[in-house]
Amino acid sequence: MRQRFARLTWLLIGVCASAALGVHPEAAQLFRPFSNDTRNILEGNWQSCRERDGSYAERVYDHVVNGVGQFEVHMGPRREFAIFKGVQDAHRDHESPENLLKPFRVAFESGRAKERWEIPSLNLAFTVTMAGGSRTDCESWYVLLEPTDKTSN
Repeated sequence: MRQRFARLTWLLIGVCASAALGVHPEAAQLFRPFSNDTRNILEGNWQSCRERDGSYAERVYDHVVNGVGQFEVHMGPRREFAIFKGVQDAHRDHESPENLLKPFRVAFESGRAKERWEIPSLNLAFTVTMAGGSRTDCESWYVLLEPTDKTSN
């Protein structure tokens, strides 16, 4: 009986710790929006985690204005990012010449990773910075997508 109680106690501790740390098997990708500036298009925390098959999650943000797809932003997998003109249902290869971000993989140096791209054809600046708390099974990023000319909004 005492051994059974000890197992149950450890199980409950594990469940509580997982919940407190935000570890959820279904949350392999996560974007938490936040903004200090309402003129920013996209601002928040993006997390790409390793899935059961060993691959990392990707998320695509479609920017649509008045029902017309302007561009799509690809976050992940891992340190890959892409921006494409227009919006389409089919997945686009990040190595494609249509990817407006060069380089599209963010370099990891001395425990840090950061990149800023300016895309004049879309009046955009896109900045990604690896955030604290990144682990080998999850990478956490601060993401900021903003118009380069904020007065035009």
